[in-house]
Amino acid sequence: MKSHKILNDPVYGFITIPSELIFAIIDHPFFQRLRRIKQLGLTDFVYPGALHTRFHHAIGAMHLMSITLDQLRNKGTEISDEEYEATLIAILLHDIGHGPFSHALEFSLLYEVPHEKLSILAMEYLNDQFDGKLDLALKIFKNQYDRKFFNQLVSSQLDIDRLDYLQRDCFFTGVSEGTIGADRIIKMMAVKNDQVVIEEKGIYSIENFLSARRLMYWQVYLHKTTVSAEKMLIQLIRRAKRLVNEGSDLRISPNFDFLLKNQLGIPELESNTDLLEKFFELDDFDIWGGVKQWKNHEDYILRSISRMFLERRLFKVKLTNTPFSDEEINQLKKEVIENLGISETDLSYFFSWGKVSNYGYLPEDRIYILTKSGNVIDLADAADLPNIQIMSKNVEKSYVCYARSLN
Repeated sequence: MKSHKILNDPVYGFITIPSELIFAIIDHPFFQRLRRIKQLGLTDFVYPGALHTRFHHAIGAMHLMSITLDQLRNKGTEISDEEYEATLIAILLHDIGHGPFSHALEFSLLYEVPHEKLSILAMEYLNDQFDGKLDLALKIFKNQYDRKFFNQLVSSQLDIDRLDYLQRDCFFTGVSEGTIGADRIIKMMAVKNDQVVIEEKGIYSIENFLSARRLMYWQVYLHKTTVSAEKMLIQLIRRAKRLVNEGSDLRISPNFDFLLKNQLGIPELESNTDLLEKFFELDDFDIWGGVKQWKNHEDYILRSISRMFLERRLFKVKLTNTPFSDEEINQLKKEVIENLGISETDLSYFFSWGKVSNYGYLPEDRIYILTKSGNVIDLADAADLPNIQIMSKNVEKSYVCYARSLN
């Protein structure tokens, strides 16, 4: 049987594909496309080893979910075979909606369409293709199933998605400080009153998990060099959209060209499967192919940023804990215009500013601890955890990002 296929994962070792249906989903072009979308977008500009893909992550998350469901069954939680397979499918497809470079271009290629919504549209499309066999997986993913703890395993502040990506991203970036004890966290999981809880003896593993996630955000995901590369790529797409709609031939793939010329949002994608298929043929290589063509384009903005991007001559980024004043922003704008010899009209392609933020623990999306006495309490209320109170505060930093030279 095809379902006996085994994948060799660099993080977990051998992973078995557990059913024919799951193998068929993995074999589908929508899912195979994830091989061509990097998990961390442009983070390899900082950490050269960060070349792993959304495909790696999806398979790894499915593997961790199977271990988690087995563990819960061993603790007496009743999980039917249908629920088991559906939950594996839900976590397998949780990120299928990501576009090229993952989060970097999430709102650049489509109009206000988050990847979570695209994942739902993709799952509904696949459900039609597989004659309704994804019905339960969709209910779990959309939190419409009456047993709510399944959705918590797929999407919450302590879900299987995060357990995999933190381990995987640490492995491929080499940032060992972000390592978590996923095996222990899974072993400490239980279900009480239809919600996922962590046994009290696992409380310090959760504290380490939250601290590691916060460290990874500032050291990896929101690293200022990554922010710079993402801003450059966003400006390239913005400029390309303008030029292609003015009639320029950008020599790019047909689907990429179509998406640049047409502002597609949720209504268009929901009502037309052809448009959805066009998007799900797009991957990182379409963008890289375009950038390589644009380095010789007659438009100096597209040409200059493309060359800088390809040669890793990135925009300078200043990241501070306090907001920049209007006077500081205006002074920097004047300096950039003078240094680059550009007009004020074109400045927005070479200069941007804003904020990046991250939280350690969100009280609204609680993690619950099961005490030895059988009570369920919020993690933030647990004894001897002052760090959790600190991590409940959102950390916000301001940035300015600008080109230093066009040469």
